[in-house]
Amino acid sequence: MSDTKLALAKREVSGKKVKVLREQGLIPSVVFGEKEPIMTQSAYNDTEKAIRIAGYHSPIDLTIDGKAKMVLVKSVDIDPVSRLIRNIEFQAISADSVVEATAPIKIVNFETSDASKAHLVLSQVLEEIDVKAKPSDLPEAIEVDASKLATVEDGLTIADVALPKGVEFADKEIDQNMAIANVYDPAAEAAEREAKAEADKAAEEAAAEAAASEASAEGTPASEDKSE
Repeated sequence: MSDTKLALAKREVSGKKVKVLREQGLIPSVVFGEKEPIMTQSAYNDTEKAIRIAGYHSPIDLTIDGKAKMVLVKSVDIDPVSRLIRNIEFQAISADSVVEATAPIKIVNFETSDASKAHLVLSQVLEEIDVKAKPSDLPEAIEVDASKLATVEDGLTIADVALPKGVEFADKEIDQNMAIANVYDPAAEAAEREAKAEADKAAEEAAAEAAASEASAEGTPASEDKSE
């Protein structure tokens, strides 16, 4: 059983006609995983809240016209201009079946690390990872401990992930050296950028002086030959 619940109703409207549903404050959706997809609809605010809480990693307890069903969010179509949800696809799942989901990666304890105390900064480059587990074991997030980071030579990779019990990577052959986060020194990088900018400026000035000198030399008239 999930902590996130949402009530759907079956819909008859499809195609371009779903615009009318949106104008009425409803979100059209589809539930896959049965013999035939079930076309559904639900109130915008309740649906948006459920989707925001569950994300792509936590199950949702649906009721479709009173019938209970557990699902994962498969995809969410968002209008690029209004940023409103246009359509949702759900995937029906079984409480006893292992399913795949996308879990966000949360880096913890960096503030206690030597790197943080040295005023270094952590840059996260991998935000989420695909995992598989039974619905009840799916984590809200995959936590990665950054307390041992100390220098700019350090970083976090897949090898540093300690998966919760009952959870596996969806890709069994995932690269253990894949980067999750890197440490950098903002002061050093700022100094490096400044030095490069000064070097580029000096090079431009030298090139301009060389070009001016060459133009001056080409424009000097040859001395007249006064010999008879």
